[in-house]
Amino acid sequence: MVLDILTQDAAWFDWSSKALKTAANQAELCINPIIYAEISVRFSRIEDLEEALPATDFKRLPLPWEAAFLAGKSFVQYRRLGGQKMAPLPDFYIGAHAAVEKMTLITRDQNRYRSYFPSLALICP
Repeated sequence: MVLDILTQDAAWFDWSSKALKTAANQAELCINPIIYAEISVRFSRIEDLEEALPATDFKRLPLPWEAAFLAGKSFVQYRRLGGQKMAPLPDFYIGAHAAVEKMTLITRDQNRYRSYFPSLALICP
């Protein structure tokens, strides 16, 4: 979602911009190391990434151990139900982190998060 804004994605820029602005007006925006890493692939220098995601706008949160446990259990359930994607564990970790901390997650991947983290509050299209 942040990448939609940074890349000015033709299909999702407007929705993502509005969702982020609405969220920022209602609560503190937070990212964790996994989100930071996913966004970093678009940048060649950490200074440019830091400018795009200033700590004054995006609070940096550590990953709780409870979220690691929940992410692993949710991933196992996903695989048992036939999930074929080879590397979705980061998505499960992001969802678990938000669920454990009782945060709202902005995402376009509402089906996965609703299926595996039903108590998680979502902002989605």
